Order: sequence, then structure tokens, then C-alpha cells
Amino acid sequence: MPELPTGDATLSIVLVSNGPGELTTWVRPLAAALHRSMLLRPRAGASPISLRLVLVPCPNATGSEAEVAQAWGLFDRITRAAQFWSLLLRPGRFGPWASRGVVVFLGGDQFWSVLLSARLGYRHITYAEWVARWPRWNDRVAAMGPDVRSQLPRRFRSRCTVIGDLMADLSSHAREQEPLPPGEWLALLPGSKRAKLCVGVPFLLETADRLAVLRPGCRFLLPVAPTTSPEELLHFAGSSNPIAACYGTSIAQIIGPSPAWSGRSLVTGAGTVIHLHEDPPAHGPLSQCALALTTVGANTAELGALGVPMVVLVPTQHLGVMQAWDGWLGLLARLPGLRRCIGWLLSAWRLRNHGFLAWPNISAGRLVVPERVGAITPEAIAREADEWLASPERLQGQRDDLRSLRGQPGAVRALAGEIRELLPKALTD
Repeated sequence: MPELPTGDATLSIVLVSNGPGELTTWVRPLAAALHRSMLLRPRAGASPISLRLVLVPCPNATGSEAEVAQAWGLFDRITRAAQFWSLLLRPGRFGPWASRGVVVFLGGDQFWSVLLSARLGYRHITYAEWVARWPRWNDRVAAMGPDVRSQLPRRFRSRCTVIGDLMADLSSHAREQEPLPPGEWLALLPGSKRAKLCVGVPFLLETADRLAVLRPGCRFLLPVAPTTSPEELLHFAGSSNPIAACYGTSIAQIIGPSPAWSGRSLVTGAGTVIHLHEDPPAHGPLSQCALALTTVGANTAELGALGVPMVVLVPTQHLGVMQAWDGWLGLLARLPGLRRCIGWLLSAWRLRNHGFLAWPNISAGRLVVPERVGAITPEAIAREADEWLASPERLQGQRDDLRSLRGQPGAVRALAGEIRELLPKALTD
């Protein structure tokens, strides 16, 4: 293997990830914990240890992950997903590399981090939620639960440590944030990818309009995903989105801060005010909401970790655009020329044979949060949300179920410790 150019850094910690959900709930908390426990670049300019982020190809990524991560100021260098193969072929084109380091898998295909660690000659640790696929090429496996360890071949189990769920730490961080203004708050999470936003935005806006009639005192919170913007929400609610014509709603205006809300807000054509939270992650405000209406995806795991009751929505009347599936099904659905036909058929097949879609239900193996899959309407969802909000005992029951699944905080700190143990002690003490 050709020698890699070395900069001033003696060691590198390289976090490997893919999409917006993993970046917000895994990468950012771990990067912050590593900075707290060690002096790292870029925050400690003279440090011998650099912290880098490598994004890997993923059909569910939005393409703006690098900009989002750059704004955090946590990474010495960030490599975009589109540059991953070039990075493997010629790492020296992407800046100097330390002679020693650790590659940490935090999302995407586990094989990409195996390739990268082999190419760089670094040690390797995988955070495994459900399965560790390449234990032979891992120096350590950090497992979410004991099932991961029990699935490993016996000779590799000594490499595995059960650290818990990284998302279990979200609730403790959320408590440190400012409280929401008084009132009954409902969160709207339309998604972060175009395929979900074009359905989720008009659907949830009309739902909010209808719920505002049923519960005039209800207040609405919409956390703006780091990979989108209020202007993009305006686009998906307007005439440039054909699906918006199926719903009796619109965004009349975006208003600035006011005495009642420190940020911007959307005002629908019916006069419903939806307050925006534009400083992700929105864990603090979300944790104070009585209920959330959400699409499927990593947001269901975030809400579950925060103990926020939710109703998960998959309106199947728009299957032609809901092709934001994972794996080979999603890739096939996006093939040029075949996208409309195959995408519709695959989406219909997957929905009919889906099992559970929300992360709390997948984790528990039973129905913890309601999943509304089908030709659902804003009117029906508004009525259901009204019934949930009118039943504090039911909300508390779901909240208790979610908290029982979450596990104890401390996984982020434990993973940072595992990484530190793979580095030379003389440089990390």
C-alpha cells in the first residue's frame, strides 16, 4: 500500500456516516463527546489528534450533509459522499493524513468503513444497532444491545462491548434547553427528503388547519430539518408541487420573530400559525410536545428516544413519489425510465408486506406507537390527534412505553471511551 502524506496531526479519528438522521443523533453527540474528553482539532489547533468526517454513498442522503456538519465546527476536514471512491483510490488528494488513527462506523453500509480503515491502515470500530456484519475486520464492535453480541461467531465475541443506544442520551441533553412558551404543543415532522416533503408538507399543513378548528388552543411546532429550509417548505406547499393541489391548504406567509415566538413562523391560508425551530437539533422543544405527527424514518427513533408520543403517517395515495426506501428496493425504484412503474409496484409491495415501519415498533417487536398506512386523510388524522390530546392517560401510557424501550443514558460516553482505548495512551492522556 502506498504511503499516505502526513500532516502535523499524529493521530486521526475518522467518523463515517451517511444521512441526516445519523448525523444528528449519532455523529454530532459523539463528536462533541470526543472534544470534551480529548483535545482535538479543529477546536484545539495545536492538538496532535484531528477529528474528520467521511460521508459515504447512500440513496437516502439529501446531498447537503457536508454543509450541515461543517456548520457545527467539530471537524478538521469533511469528505463528501460523492468523493468517497476518489478518497479510497487517492487519499492524499484530500489533505494530509496522520500515520495512525481509528475509523468509526456510524451509519451507511458497514463495508465502506471496512474499506476505508484498510486503505488508511487505521484501526476500526463499528457501532452496531442490530448486527455487526464484518467482525473479522473490526478491532472493536460497540453494540446497542446483547443480541448483536450473541449473533457474532464465538471467536469474535471478545471484541464486542454492549454500550447501549446512542439515542438514549438525547433526553438528558434535551432537558438542558429553554422551555417552550406555555400551551398544548403538537409537533409536525414532514421529513427531510424531497420524496417525503412533497407529500408531508401539504398533508400536515391541512391537518394543522383542521386540528386548529377542533382544538383552538393547540400550538404547532415544526422543526426544520438541517437539510431543508422554510423557503423549501413554502415550495412544497405551493403550486410548483403538484401534490399540494390535492390538499386544501397553503402557506400565506412566513413571518419573523415576535414577542410570542423568538423565531420565524409559517401562517397558512386558513390563518393557522406554525412556529418553526431552525436551530437543529430540536430535541429540547420536541421533548416538551404533547404529541407528534411524523413520517417514517430516523425521526421516529428520535421521538422515541425523547419519549414523545407520536402517530406515524404513510399516505399511500401518493406512492408514485414515495420512493425514499432503503436498500436495493429504493435503488431499483429510482432507475431512469423504470422509476414510475417499478417504483410504484415496489412501494405498493413493500407497504403491503411492511411489518412495522416506526423504529419504536421495530425495536419492541410490537405496536407501541400507531402507524397509519393507507389512503389516510388530514381530516381523519386531525380527529385522531384530537382524541389523543384529549386523553392524557393514553399519552402518558405511550410515553411510558417509549421510555421503557430507550435504555439508560451513557452510550455516547461509552463509545468515546472505546475509541480512546484504540489510540496510543501517551497522546490521549
